[in-house]
Amino acid sequence: MSISRISGLASGMDIDAMVSNMMKAQRARLDKVQQSKTLIEWRQESYNDFNKLLANFILDSKKDLGLTKITSTGTMINSSVSSLDWVKSAVVSDSTVADVKAGANAVQGSYSVTVRQLAENWSAASSGKISAGSAANLATQFGFHDTDTLNFTITGSSGSVTVNKTNLTNVSITDIVKEINAANIGVTASYDEGSDRFFLQAKNSGEAGTVSITDNSVLNGGNKFLTGAESALKLKYLDEGHVAQDVTEAQVYTGKDAIIDFGAAVGIKQSSNTFTINDISFTLKETGAATVNVATNTAAIYEKINNFVTKYNELMDQLNTQLSEKRYRNFEPLTDAQREEMSDKQIEQWETKAKSGLLKGDTTIERTLQKARLGMYEKVSGVAGIFDQLTEIGIYTESYSSGSRGGKLEINPSKLAEAIEKDANGVLELLFKEPSSGLQNKSESSMTGAELQQKRSESGLVSRLYDNLISGMKEVINKAGVGDNSTLYRNVSSTILIDFVVDYGSISMLEKDADKLDDKINTLNDYLARAEERYYKQFTAMEEAINKMNQQSAWLSQQFFTTSS
Repeated sequence: MSISRISGLASGMDIDAMVSNMMKAQRARLDKVQQSKTLIEWRQESYNDFNKLLANFILDSKKDLGLTKITSTGTMINSSVSSLDWVKSAVVSDSTVADVKAGANAVQGSYSVTVRQLAENWSAASSGKISAGSAANLATQFGFHDTDTLNFTITGSSGSVTVNKTNLTNVSITDIVKEINAANIGVTASYDEGSDRFFLQAKNSGEAGTVSITDNSVLNGGNKFLTGAESALKLKYLDEGHVAQDVTEAQVYTGKDAIIDFGAAVGIKQSSNTFTINDISFTLKETGAATVNVATNTAAIYEKINNFVTKYNELMDQLNTQLSEKRYRNFEPLTDAQREEMSDKQIEQWETKAKSGLLKGDTTIERTLQKARLGMYEKVSGVAGIFDQLTEIGIYTESYSSGSRGGKLEINPSKLAEAIEKDANGVLELLFKEPSSGLQNKSESSMTGAELQQKRSESGLVSRLYDNLISGMKEVINKAGVGDNSTLYRNVSSTILIDFVVDYGSISMLEKDADKLDDKINTLNDYLARAEERYYKQFTAMEEAINKMNQQSAWLSQQFFTTSS
């Protein structure tokens, strides 16, 4: 039960001010704990800023190098080095015949290409307008009778759908289209109200895109819905001679494969007009002949490497700035009382200094950067080309100097260009080589020390750098958590948070420290509340005692006055 507080009328004292002054010393302990918690939260923010820099560098540089691609559904996937489209250039002599791109493994040379036939989807369409009345339902649109029934089966490359309707006043042509398409059988139906025509098409081009129809409909005395010369939809297709023919039953219709001659290989069939042969990607446009010339794109390789080095150096500058920030130890987090006495500008200036240098000399971050730097300098084992070290292609690591922490990369332009001209594949292997197959898909957390060392030694320098940075990011996550960046980190590595969840229960070391301080803060708040109540209770007792004395004094004075009179 709380004690009612008094104003000090009996004693003439400012009780609230006295209690407040007495509590200041007590609250100093609480302020210190709250400041410690604030520092932990600031350190978490600094660690997360560090990890965001690494994550964005990895994602941005991978995207620029073509090592990641976005799928049609918006999912980011990793691409192999062999799929890089900037390593080789491909030029076609007649761009009206085809567009071409060369992958990293395309062999240099000149290739003759003859496009004999383009791939096509099988398709059918109404030969004329199909409606006799309102398209509100099938009965009014086609003048069907009450006893007419709709019953047909369409079979595509992915399955079949049967449409069976007996009350044709309750169904429209739009309903039929939706039912066919919803079945996902590899056949697409559509109805265009403007031209009043129905369309049916295999989804897949080439001979693999098949369509067959069985029509058991009974309409207008024996006519069919889809098949035959008198069908309601008047469906026709073009035969080999491009002559319109009625769609009939008991026939499997197919599209056309693309047919090309590629050098000495004659009559190559492809189900699509977009395909790859010998790591040369083709998009066919017309029949005809052309020549494709494939060459190493030395200028593009140089540009990609130069851009990567620029991004890497920018990252080193940002990280070195973080690690070199001055630590102002006299600027601690502000207490609530201190904030009340300062302007917003003063608070901002104070906290800028208070947050400065929180990662200065941090061993986790220093270790991450050291591994990254050493990894770029050490040899790559098991290369097939002539280069196994970065310096051999004209890229050197900056040494430590006054005003610089070192670690940045420097390019000798002429030597890099010479290396690319001499052995472009060797340069790419040095940068992007993959380790032996047994280590590529194995989680690093499940590797032995020897396996991890083997993976690093066999990995190309860029691949090794990514692995070292991700390893450092995991250490930081274990220490400081993920903040609001879990999606960003998973984009970097789908398994980056697994160990954090399994081994740490998604609670970082700093979060555990902060929780302990929260408990201490709650305990201190309870103690302070009791102490403040105790002080008021004591002053209340004093006031009551003084008040009682005053009453007794007044009574005695009254008695003396009565006796004397």
